[in-house]
Amino acid sequence: MTILSVFGQEKPSRAVLITGPEALLNDYIARAYCHEPQFKDDDLVQVDCEQDGLDELLAALMENSLFSPQKLILVKNPYFLTSKVPQKDQAKVKQLQQIFANLPELTDALVIVASYERIDQRRKITKLLKKYCLFVSTAVKPYQLGDFFKKLSKQEGVPFEPGALKLLLERSDQVMATALGNYAKLKAICNGQVITQAMVRQNIDRSLAQNVFAILEKALAGQVEQAVMRLDDQLREGVAPAAILAVFASQLEFQVCVKTLAQRGRSEMEITKQLNAHPYRIKLALRSRTNLTRLRRLLREVIELDFRYKNGTYQDSIFLKTWVLGI
Repeated sequence: MTILSVFGQEKPSRAVLITGPEALLNDYIARAYCHEPQFKDDDLVQVDCEQDGLDELLAALMENSLFSPQKLILVKNPYFLTSKVPQKDQAKVKQLQQIFANLPELTDALVIVASYERIDQRRKITKLLKKYCLFVSTAVKPYQLGDFFKKLSKQEGVPFEPGALKLLLERSDQVMATALGNYAKLKAICNGQVITQAMVRQNIDRSLAQNVFAILEKALAGQVEQAVMRLDDQLREGVAPAAILAVFASQLEFQVCVKTLAQRGRSEMEITKQLNAHPYRIKLALRSRTNLTRLRRLLREVIELDFRYKNGTYQDSIFLKTWVLGI
């Protein structure tokens, strides 16, 4: 079983096309795949099409390796799979098409990493690669993050203690790139052992969004003194009022959306899918006792406050503190 099993691809292949919008995730998967045992005797050749050009890729595909009977060619930024291919490269793309039309006879291994929102499915060269390559889509929706990291950690033999993965995702703002970077950090620290909650707390800092959300949470719960203390902490660390207000607005807008959909009779699962959010965020928003009318009022006030800071009417943080005190 290979790292690609995380995306439902169980069998290894010597020709793989990895696509998806998350460049960091794609690079992580491709790097791990290239280090698997089936490629241990291959000479690794890396080509970045945007930096090295298509001539370099053509050379890598057609030339013999000096160090090994076989090569593993790792291709990054294959812009020839998109709709934006310069006219000057059309002849080279046709050469690549001829090579890829005979991909099953190619003795070298090929791993192509296309970190784009979408590739051009109409192009002949794309159709050829999809026909002959193991096609791996790495698109992971926010509400699928938990399942993804469970599969990844199991595949890599780095299990999470109960509650540790949830804490990791919280401290990563449910963002794939952030969570993957934090996971890689913890994996290096744990040295093959279980990743514990204590390990996450000690090594992964709370994000700005988490810290600011805690201010709002305390204020809404009537714990105004604690909310102001947390606000002062952020201001002392140099966080600008406008940055704090941006998070307030985002959190309030999210809660307004959740409460509105719930009021319309949508289930928790339906809300999760419609907002493309992590289930835990939906659950927290639904648990909040703050009613929709109050949330809408607070959102309008935050937008007005943000506007006054941005146009220079307000500059001192006292206006932000006053608003928090009045929540």
